[in-house]
Amino acid sequence: MLNEHLLFFFSALGAFNGLALALYLWFAGKTSVAQRALSVLILMVSVRTGKSVAFYFLTDTPAPVMQAGLTACLLIGPALYFFIRTSLSNRGALPSFEWGHAAVLLSTTLALNIVWPYHEHAALWHAVVVRIANWLWLLYLLVSTALLVQQRHRLPSGSARRLLLAVTTGLWLIWLAYFTSGFTSYIVGALSFSFVLYLCVVVAWAWRQGQAPVEPYQDRRIAQAEAEAELQTLADLMTSEKLYLDPGLTLARLSRRLGVPQARLSQLLNDNNGTSFKQYVARFRVDETERLLLAQPSQTLEAIAEAAGFQSMSTFYAAFKKAHGCTPALFRERYLTVV
Repeated sequence: MLNEHLLFFFSALGAFNGLALALYLWFAGKTSVAQRALSVLILMVSVRTGKSVAFYFLTDTPAPVMQAGLTACLLIGPALYFFIRTSLSNRGALPSFEWGHAAVLLSTTLALNIVWPYHEHAALWHAVVVRIANWLWLLYLLVSTALLVQQRHRLPSGSARRLLLAVTTGLWLIWLAYFTSGFTSYIVGALSFSFVLYLCVVVAWAWRQGQAPVEPYQDRRIAQAEAEAELQTLADLMTSEKLYLDPGLTLARLSRRLGVPQARLSQLLNDNNGTSFKQYVARFRVDETERLLLAQPSQTLEAIAEAAGFQSMSTFYAAFKKAHGCTPALFRERYLTVV
């Protein structure tokens, strides 16, 4: 009996602390998208834990509590994914397609709650929704873990790194405890409490140090000496193999050819070189058109643009005029006149 009371106490305390921490992260000072994603994640875990407390230790659990807890379980995995996604993003935000991804998840979850409320379809929730929630949680755990491994070069250092890894590991343990609840039901509350307690300690430490609980990726720049060496290697590769002549060249293909992760190449160009991938490649193509304009004065501009790797004349004109302040035709006319 004493053990059950202790488990109830720690489980309830974990749920309450999680709610308080989620509110703090959402409203505290200058917050990032990643920090708010973490806030949503902790809120979902806390609501799910609170539902478990009510279900295991109280009789006649109200239907709204059951519905809220099971709904939160559907969103724990996605919340983890969005937290990691925004933490590793070089913009600290979500691209448009990810906002669509989130909108689909939220609208589907809302429709489920409205069309099949728990008090009228309890059997459906326990037979189908619980199973879907567990497997959806697992799916997003796998995707999130793969994302961390794939983009491990973007992981921050110090407490921010430990936070990312601890959140992912903690949710793996909690998922395993729920998935094997027939054997481990009594440790779920303790795991959830430990998970939230660790996050509280990390956030409190970061607050005392004057740091953001979630470190933005864009502040983790590549060392200048290291970046200069890699940018020189990239320039040598572009020049020697004339990769820019391929009109279908993409950032992904160039990163594979260079032998660096796509995210790192993007950061090298944007943060250290101050240019986008398209602008970087366009500069090489403009240099090529200069050579062709002078070497082949009778060739048409369309043929020269195509030979230099440009996919359209509008892109060609815009890039050339930005580099020289005049049109390709005027550039050739001026040079031939001088000659």
